[in-house]
Amino acid sequence: MPPRPATMPTAEHVRRRRALALGAALAVMAAVASPVAAASCSSVQHDGRRFTMCEADARRDEVRLWHRSPEGRVWGGFERLNAALAAEGKRLGFAMNAGMYHPDRAPVGLYVEDGRTLARLVTAAGPGNFGMLPNGVFCVMDGRFAVVESRAFAARPPACRHATQSGPMLVIGGRLHPRFLPDATSRHIRNGVGVSADGRRAVFAISDEPVTFHEFARLFRDGLGLPDALYLDGSVSRLHAPALGRSGAFGRMLGPIVGTVEPAGRGADAGVDAAAAGG
Repeated sequence: MPPRPATMPTAEHVRRRRALALGAALAVMAAVASPVAAASCSSVQHDGRRFTMCEADARRDEVRLWHRSPEGRVWGGFERLNAALAAEGKRLGFAMNAGMYHPDRAPVGLYVEDGRTLARLVTAAGPGNFGMLPNGVFCVMDGRFAVVESRAFAARPPACRHATQSGPMLVIGGRLHPRFLPDATSRHIRNGVGVSADGRRAVFAISDEPVTFHEFARLFRDGLGLPDALYLDGSVSRLHAPALGRSGAFGRMLGPIVGTVEPAGRGADAGVDAAAAGG
């Protein structure tokens, strides 16, 4: 019997293999990063573009949002926030800007911190990236994460302990935002967050070079296999990742901030903070 001709893999098969390979690499990295479980960050490439990603596990990591100090001052950046956490024996595991904000640093859309709704949900279309519907909400609940399209959120709001609204959605139920074009030429540094189908994993990513919306969305869907992802911002995007010796908010005041909290002095990363403080 003559041998069967080889079956060429479909684009979907190739996409799944790439997502599984990248996911496996991230899992290995998380397992060996520290003897104590902690959110992990790494530099990766997808389709020739460079990104940095930090992954959190809803059952293990404490993911929070911050905007103002107890005295009412906008935190504005990672350094002041980290100093306040240090007084409690804690530190930022990683952090990044968490959505768009007005000139006074107030959130543009829904903002929930420690269960308190401090800014209302916006469901109407509008100018700029935020108003490019569908936009969405990143929600931190007990034991799981979610990225929810804004109007679906309004119809059935989940019990978010922390939440931030931004836009546009990058990936909605496994589909790219309908206005993203493969041949687009508008490239910027961009950051966003994607959530796994079971809600356990949240991956926060920032591009290390200017990318289009289409390229950035494909990182989450095709590279990471995440069915829902939300754009947080561009150009102003900053990342604090002490495990990588990186903290990028110097010289710019930020609005809302999202990140993980962990005990101060955890593992090898403690030396990065000490060096940054002159210790």
